[in-house]
Amino acid sequence: MEPGNDTKISEFLLLGLLKEPELQPLIYWLFLFMYLITVFGNLLIILAVIFDPHLHTPMYFFLANLSFVDICFTSSTIPKMLLSIQTKNKVITYECCIMQIFFVLFFAVLDDFLLTVMAYDRFVAICHPLHYTVIMNPRLCGLLVLVSCLLSALHSLLQSLMVLRLSFCTDLAIPHFFCELNKVIQLACSDTSVNETVMHLAAVVLAGAPLTGILYSYSKIVLSIRGISSAKGKYKAFSTCASHLSVVSLFYCTSVGVYLSSPATHNSLSSVIASVMYTVVTPMLNPFIYSLRNKDIKGALKSILLVTAIKWPITPECKKYS
Repeated sequence: MEPGNDTKISEFLLLGLLKEPELQPLIYWLFLFMYLITVFGNLLIILAVIFDPHLHTPMYFFLANLSFVDICFTSSTIPKMLLSIQTKNKVITYECCIMQIFFVLFFAVLDDFLLTVMAYDRFVAICHPLHYTVIMNPRLCGLLVLVSCLLSALHSLLQSLMVLRLSFCTDLAIPHFFCELNKVIQLACSDTSVNETVMHLAAVVLAGAPLTGILYSYSKIVLSIRGISSAKGKYKAFSTCASHLSVVSLFYCTSVGVYLSSPATHNSLSSVIASVMYTVVTPMLNPFIYSLRNKDIKGALKSILLVTAIKWPITPECKKYS
C-alpha cells in the first residue's frame, strides 16, 4: 500500500458481507433472525440453570456462563451490522472500532477458556467421580471463571492498545462486517510486524494451550469410558461429552483458521465466512447442541414454560378474541 495521509483518523468504513445492494435485505433479515435465536436460546439456558435447583452443579454453572458470553459475543458485532444495513451508513468511528476489537477478542478468548474449563469438568466427573464434588467445589468454579475473564481482558487490552499505535492511510475501508483485528492491521501505513507477531503468537498460545488441555482431558475420558462394563454407562458418559466436542470442533476450526492464515487468505471470502461461523453460527447453535442431547436442560425448559403458562393465563379479554 502506498503511504498516504496518516493524520489522526476519525472513522472507518465497514463494507459488510456482500456488495450487491439487492442482497442487503436478505442479509438483514437472515442475521436478525440468527441474532434473535442466539439471544433467546442462550437466555433460556441461563434461566433454566438459575431457576432449576437440579441444575445448580459445576457443569451447568459453566454452561450458563458460556451462554451469557455467547450473547455478549454476538451482540458485539451483529447489532452494528444490522444498523448499518438499515440506515445504509457503513461508517464506524475510530473509537467504536477499537472498542469492537476489544470486546470481540475478549468474548472470543473467554469462550475458548470456558470450553476448556468445561472439558476439565467432564474429565473430573468421569475419571474421578468419587472426588468430583470435592475437586469441583464452588470456590474453584468461581476462580476458574474469574481467571478466564482476567486473562481474556489482558489479551484484549494488549491487542487494542497495539492497534492505537498504528498510523492509517487514506484507505479506511474494512472488507468485513465488523472491525476484525487482522483486517484493521492490514489498513495501517506504519510497520505492523510487531502487531502481526503478537497476534499470531497470541493465537497459538491462547488456542494451542486450551486445545491441548481439551484433547488431554478427552483422551483420559475415552480411556475411562472404555473401562465401563455396561453399554448404558458408556452411552451416558459419551452423551455428556458429545455436545461439548461438537461445539469445540466448530469453534476451533473456524476461529483459529482466521487468525493463523496468511494475509493473502485474509482477503478472500472464506475468511469472512469463517468469521461468521465462529461469531454468529456457533453461538446460535450452542443452545440446540446442549439442550437436544440433555434431558436435564429439556426438563428444566419445560418446567419454565409450564410455570410461565400458569402465571400468565389467558385473560377474559383475550378469550373473547380467541
